Amino acid sequence: MSQYSVFSNAPIVESVLDIQFEQSDGMCLEKIETFHNSIKDRFPNVEKKATSKAHIKISEQGPAIDGSSIDWVGFRYDSPSDKKIIQAKLDGFSFNKLKPYENWEVFSSEARELWERYSEIIQPIRIKRIALRYINRIDIPLPVNDFKEYILTIPEIAHSLPQGLSNFFMRLEIPKPDINAMAIINEVMDQMTVPQILPIIFDIDVFKLVNYNEHNEMWKDFDQLRIFKNDIFFESMTDKAKGLFK
Repeated sequence: MSQYSVFSNAPIVESVLDIQFEQSDGMCLEKIETFHNSIKDRFPNVEKKATSKAHIKISEQGPAIDGSSIDWVGFRYDSPSDKKIIQAKLDGFSFNKLKPYENWEVFSSEARELWERYSEIIQPIRIKRIALRYINRIDIPLPVNDFKEYILTIPEIAHSLPQGLSNFFMRLEIPKPDINAMAIINEVMDQMTVPQILPIIFDIDVFKLVNYNEHNEMWKDFDQLRIFKNDIFFESMTDKAKGLFK
């Protein structure tokens, strides 16, 4: 197991633990509301979530919108004081923690406790997908001659071209066959809000397609996903970058 530092000023702006499942036949929004009754003292704010669909009719005159519909899919529960969010859906559950992030043990134990409450009520048939997503904001002090002074996983410009870079967006998909997982890395320059500080968003989404009937099994896989996520982050950061997080 990889051992990495826990930073006092971690660059994590949001962490997400996500579970997708096949819903039972009797699943309904009323059951989700029953779940909220048990946690509303911790997550008082409620927002109903929906998806919209446009119906398109094809005729000799061409395609045209022929009405639309809204499907209610679940709820979002917020705890503004603790900067925590639950998204409870008919086919999924996620627990989000906004900055500050304490550590994996605290984050995962609360996610597990909330999931166990939720799954006891909604009784999913099977788990289909699990994921961890960590959105990091790396504040790089300017001027900088080479982004690789801080971040090793970064776009590279051919040496024959001008080396200045005013903006970029990079997406990588990295499989990890030994645990049957996939990582999606999105990296982009964020808007500067502080003079001489260039923020880089380093967004790591690691996931695994699964087929669980026994829910306890998935927490071992979440631990593996967390190690995979850590490998990506720490191997991408130089010692100079890590010094920004202490």
